[in-house]
Amino acid sequence: MGCTMMEGVPVWGVPDAQAVRQIQTCLADKDAAAGALMGDHHVGYAMPIGGVVAYHGMVSPSGVGYDIACGNKAVRLDLKADDVKRGIGKIMDLIYREISFGVGRKNQEDVDHELFDDEAWGLVDGLRIRVRGAQNLKELARKQLGTVGSGNHYVDLFVDEQDRVWCGVHFGSRGLGHRLAKFFVEKGGGTDGMHVAPVLFHEHSHLGESYLRCMHLAGRYAYAGRDWVCQKVARLLKTKIVEEVHNHHNFAWKETQEIDGHELEVWVVRKGATPAFPGQRGFVGGSMGDISVVLEGVESEDGVKTLHSTVHGAGRVMSRTQAAGKKRWDKKAGGFVRKTEGQITPAMMKAWVKKAGVELRGAGTDESPHCYKRLPEVLAAHGDTVRIVHTLTPIGVAMAGEDELDPYKD
Repeated sequence: MGCTMMEGVPVWGVPDAQAVRQIQTCLADKDAAAGALMGDHHVGYAMPIGGVVAYHGMVSPSGVGYDIACGNKAVRLDLKADDVKRGIGKIMDLIYREISFGVGRKNQEDVDHELFDDEAWGLVDGLRIRVRGAQNLKELARKQLGTVGSGNHYVDLFVDEQDRVWCGVHFGSRGLGHRLAKFFVEKGGGTDGMHVAPVLFHEHSHLGESYLRCMHLAGRYAYAGRDWVCQKVARLLKTKIVEEVHNHHNFAWKETQEIDGHELEVWVVRKGATPAFPGQRGFVGGSMGDISVVLEGVESEDGVKTLHSTVHGAGRVMSRTQAAGKKRWDKKAGGFVRKTEGQITPAMMKAWVKKAGVELRGAGTDESPHCYKRLPEVLAAHGDTVRIVHTLTPIGVAMAGEDELDPYKD
């Protein structure tokens, strides 16, 4: 299945009625110029994940979402695949021990970066956002730089079609991005709920200009974190990085797009969607038991309809609660207490990854491959808008554990 028009909205893949409803709410705003849903789309907060909306002069903090500049980075390592495969168990133990996932919310190493000298931190401090365990957001960000977090964030090892080794990571701006997003959504009068109108700021308003500066700072922070983790993996494996692909989603870009036959300068908000201009490369991850890819955009009529965008992953078909059941944090017990059972058992998840030949560390059943679409099918829906450059087969996956509490709320 390719592109389907749903009440004027181009939709790739099998349309999700609730996600279509969400993007139509976004496009109902008078400043919305165009929109589309990628093949991995599903419901999100205010704007669907896998959604793309172009606005005349407006930016949307609720559209960008709570994990500002969440993104993917893949690096090719100067290693022999056979050597890595032979030692994959010990390698994944090392990665899981030395990089902070989930409950390891602070980096085990002191990490500094030139971005902490950025003048935008003065603006962030002026917002007076209170945080626990830190004096301010800048201190929190320092502690978290290079941590991966929880949910669907990961550090994976792959082998490509030429038997070369890659490391791929997926995570974003951690507590910094979440708190900035929460602040601006509330300042913009955002209301709780999934099917709500988007929060919009004019790009030249005080809130709009402040948000854009903070968004770009969070973006640089997310890139620095992914750079650090990839470099850390290379150091752990005593090798060097010989090629890299780095891209992000959950962001707003000012771009020139062809809309209704006219070249227009617009703000393009991509929530869980990857920029894919002709020749632009991106790393797109599947689930823990599926392939990932390095792809690039291709000049095409449908590429114009996507606003030069593509998928950012495989896309969920099952919610976290459906998969893992309901749990609540019990302070007395010092952990999660299960209230209801989910549809996916640990045995089901382990059987899938074992069959796929994947060495798994961490992860809960809410991240099992059962919860996701198959990436090849999702990519096929986008037809000739993208070209696959490399197909990456996972051999090692590391994620936060199922019962780890992350109070930073990625």
